[in-house]
Amino acid sequence: MNIRPLADRVLVLPQPAEEKTIGGIIIPDTAKEKPLQGEVVAVGNGTNDEKMEIAVGDHVLYGKYSGTEVEFEGVKYLIMRQSDVLAILG
Repeated sequence: MNIRPLADRVLVLPQPAEEKTIGGIIIPDTAKEKPLQGEVVAVGNGTNDEKMEIAVGDHVLYGKYSGTEVEFEGVKYLIMRQSDVLAILG
């Protein structure tokens, strides 16, 4: 991974959105719900005030509008503050 988050930020690979059909009609990508789960692929070192509780490989739950989308080598990620993560799953 060539992206290294700074301070209390984490880089998350979102879980793909589920394909949904309603009565044989396929919902377009623009109408799909954003995924709210993902896998942490990189973490920052934390700050003096906040140590990192999240580690690489953790599966996390985050808010619907959390983070900033970034694309690196054709893959879309979310970068967000550790405080934007709601829970660690599993």
